[in-house]
Amino acid sequence: MKNKKTEDNDEDITRVKLPRDDQSIGIIEQRLGGSRCNVRCLDGKTRICRIPGRLKRRLWVREGNVVLVEPWEFGGDEKGDIIFKYRPNQVQWLKSKGYLEQLDEFEEF
Repeated sequence: MKNKKTEDNDEDITRVKLPRDDQSIGIIEQRLGGSRCNVRCLDGKTRICRIPGRLKRRLWVREGNVVLVEPWEFGGDEKGDIIFKYRPNQVQWLKSKGYLEQLDEFEEF
């Protein structure tokens, strides 16, 4: 009999949330406090992103996590919302499909 922890690690990837329209994939560089983070997005911009109130209790993030960022309508180059956090197996899938090719370029610096 498997416990719940081992079942989560073996789960298959059925659907991975991909960026739509102006959304971008990013990596959390630094936690700023007050549900805000510095996020380096794959579109080449660094944004100060917040976790919206509806996700604040459900979405726990750390530095180095890969997240989905939705830029604000006004000031979208500097600010945005974190709307989804990718799990490690989802990050591997994104890398294998070529969605995170720019990620390797950023990590060289």
